[in-house]
Amino acid sequence: QRTKVKGMFVDPAQIAAVEKRHPEVLRARLIVDRKDEQDVMILRIETEAGEGLGDAVGATLKELTGLKGAVERAVPGSLPNDGKVIDDIRPAVTG
Repeated sequence: QRTKVKGMFVDPAQIAAVEKRHPEVLRARLIVDRKDEQDVMILRIETEAGEGLGDAVGATLKELTGLKGAVERAVPGSLPNDGKVIDDIRPAVTG
């Protein structure tokens, strides 16, 4: 699941480290997509914590990966339980 984003590798262990630093995050999944010819990262976190958590988690994500990413809160139990930590949904490049 190690994935290259904006020329840098992001590893599931880095996402696990984000979770470890923020115990109020029950589960996390990094979505890698492409918008306007740019790679984008969205970290979806399952949590019951308040709104301020997103900023703190976003800062930790940037510190550990060197990349800026959005953080979206999700209801506990709503993320797929398929073992994926990083989900690369960028369209395949052809040609």
